Amino acid sequence: MLTQINGLHHVTSLASGAQSNNAFFTKVLGLRRVKKTVNFDAPDVYHLYYGDELGTPGTVMTYFPFPNAAPGRPGLGEVGTTVFAVPKGSLGYWEERLGAAGVSGLARETLFGEARLHFRGPDGDGFALVETDDDPRTPWTGNGVPEDVAIRGFHSAQMRVSDGGASEELMRFMGYEVTDRQDGTVRLRVPNGNGADTLDIETVRGANYAQQGAGSVHHIAFSVENRAAQLEVRKALLDTGYSVTPVIDRDYFWAIYFRTPGGVLFEVATNEPGFDRDEDTAHLGEALRLPTQHEHLRAKLTELLEPIHD
Repeated sequence: MLTQINGLHHVTSLASGAQSNNAFFTKVLGLRRVKKTVNFDAPDVYHLYYGDELGTPGTVMTYFPFPNAAPGRPGLGEVGTTVFAVPKGSLGYWEERLGAAGVSGLARETLFGEARLHFRGPDGDGFALVETDDDPRTPWTGNGVPEDVAIRGFHSAQMRVSDGGASEELMRFMGYEVTDRQDGTVRLRVPNGNGADTLDIETVRGANYAQQGAGSVHHIAFSVENRAAQLEVRKALLDTGYSVTPVIDRDYFWAIYFRTPGGVLFEVATNEPGFDRDEDTAHLGEALRLPTQHEHLRAKLTELLEPIHD
């Protein structure tokens, strides 16, 4: 069993427009844009990162906004709901705030004894806010959401699969422990994690597989402290029979990827070097940062990329 993983690092999704995506996460959810860069493999598409002040692992939602991308089709083999943690007693504030902003899909429920508020992102993305006690993480308040109700970071993610047993076995191998089961969903948690340390696996029979598009989660990333820990995880996964990519330099972290039995794309990302490696903390996410191999395209990309007005 692995001991190096301490929770989520980031969640990456697809969108249909950069401006609408940026406005939703900064002006509605109150997160900070901590990096404005481009997709390594498609540099004419942004890669936008939102999180707390520093983009701390476990707080970062990232997006590839492909202009006018077709909507995704929800189904099996994907992360269906990305869940943020908010303080106890704050769902009323958020229900009012999201309703005033015209956010769709607002619905309350209780799952595993926790009150949560479901809502949809600009492209139909599945989100929820969960009330938690004593979350020590410091929220970003620079976009106007008061500290006593602001998002602390991720709480969890919920995967939707046809065979929950195989996915559960993988998560146990990755260091997660089962804490509860309810209505076809198993909850797992990594001990002594980073706050974003919970994963729910929902087993659904007879449904179609998801079709990725705007509003779909592209991959979910798990956090390890450094490159040495990442190499240990990679070797263990390879020894277990998983097909794992070589280590890839993503400028702000190193990444490895593999496909789970349920079809979800997993990444294991390092906490180093962080989003302040090329920008001062006070100005994170303001300028367009380009990977070295794409710097020669700056003039062209500046013309092509959709302007983002903060």
